[in-house]
Amino acid sequence: MAFASTIGTTVEFYDFYAYATAAVAVFPYLFFPNTDNSTVALLQSFATFGLAFIARPLGSVVFGHFGDRVGRKATLVGALLTMGIATFIIGLLPTYAQVGLIAPALLAVMRFCQGLGLGGEWSGAALLSSEYAAPGKRAQAAMWPQLGAPFGFFLANGLFLVLVSLLGYELGDTTGAFMEWGWRIPFLLSAVMVLIGLYVRVKLEETPVFQEAANTGKKVKSPLSAVFRTAWKALFSGTFVMVGTYTLFYLVTTWILSFGIADPDAGVGLGIPYLRFLQIQLLTIFLFMLGIPVAAWLADNWGRKPTLFWTTAAIIVFGFTFSFFLEPGEATMGTVTAFLAIGMFLMGMIFGPMAAVLPELFPTNVRYTGSGIAYNVSSILGAAVAPFIATALAAQFGVQAVGWYLVAVSVVSLIAIIVMRETKDDDMTTI
Repeated sequence: MAFASTIGTTVEFYDFYAYATAAVAVFPYLFFPNTDNSTVALLQSFATFGLAFIARPLGSVVFGHFGDRVGRKATLVGALLTMGIATFIIGLLPTYAQVGLIAPALLAVMRFCQGLGLGGEWSGAALLSSEYAAPGKRAQAAMWPQLGAPFGFFLANGLFLVLVSLLGYELGDTTGAFMEWGWRIPFLLSAVMVLIGLYVRVKLEETPVFQEAANTGKKVKSPLSAVFRTAWKALFSGTFVMVGTYTLFYLVTTWILSFGIADPDAGVGLGIPYLRFLQIQLLTIFLFMLGIPVAAWLADNWGRKPTLFWTTAAIIVFGFTFSFFLEPGEATMGTVTAFLAIGMFLMGMIFGPMAAVLPELFPTNVRYTGSGIAYNVSSILGAAVAPFIATALAAQFGVQAVGWYLVAVSVVSLIAIIVMRETKDDDMTTI
């Protein structure tokens, strides 16, 4: 069961991160009109990046409806296929030089479809783990889909690292093997991972918690209307508990890549070679992986609220340090590595318990829909705009302004954590 939930989210996040990496290194040059301002090109690329986050709540509604009505298993298969097919097609798309404005339009459509798939994937994988979990071990069982995020990140960025090394790419090149065909390989190879994920998931049985709800007639005809009618407080709470997590997530994975490799002469980056920066990210991602089981163990033994509270407090402190680690002209490879190491570990600590926390807020008959909406609406508020806002803030006010942005959003999450109920000892069959 752990493998079944992890493989799906690994595939989903691999697809997502492959796009995020290409949004910085490839798409601004191949899919949008030429511009003299590199920041404008990057913002255009990040705008399509954000489209998936707009689609994710819709995906959580569509897949959540079937997940709460039909079952977790079939819905998870549909979500995986939606994401995987869209990612594969991105690897086949023509560029702006070939078809003009049709290229960014097609890219935007496929990015939207990626978001639909991921909107249904995470909540289903979280329920798969949490609804099978033994009493007192739910957060540790539910950590497996969370590990799919760093696993997918490692695979996507690792493959880009190999391609950049072998094909001799440097940021800004618009010719050469990498830009002509090499960048397509990570998207096309996603088909292999999707097939593995499908093979595992078609062998699954329905979760016992959902099966009991179905057998006792607790399913509802319209999970969407039911969740807004009976669990609106949980929706509100879950969304804002997650919003700080998402903001940190995309600052230390997507925005930092664009800032780290950007031209320092333009005053908007550090000028670290693209290949070197990928190496640093791949090294520090292991701290993301480490933070997840640590936080899951604490959440089961100490409680959900204390674990989330103190981790969020640490993230707020971290937000005050951006200029210390990343100030152009003063930052070194050591300070950038330290920044990523701290950020990645805190990301694991705050992300680790979420696959237990959000499902625990909702009753079984609307759990797929409710947890999915909360998770994905927070993605709009926290992640969809984070790289865009951070890029604009860094260019206009300096890198510490990005830290203040993280502090402000994390304070909102801290308040939501304070007012949420503790769910560590709740019985999933009786919620």
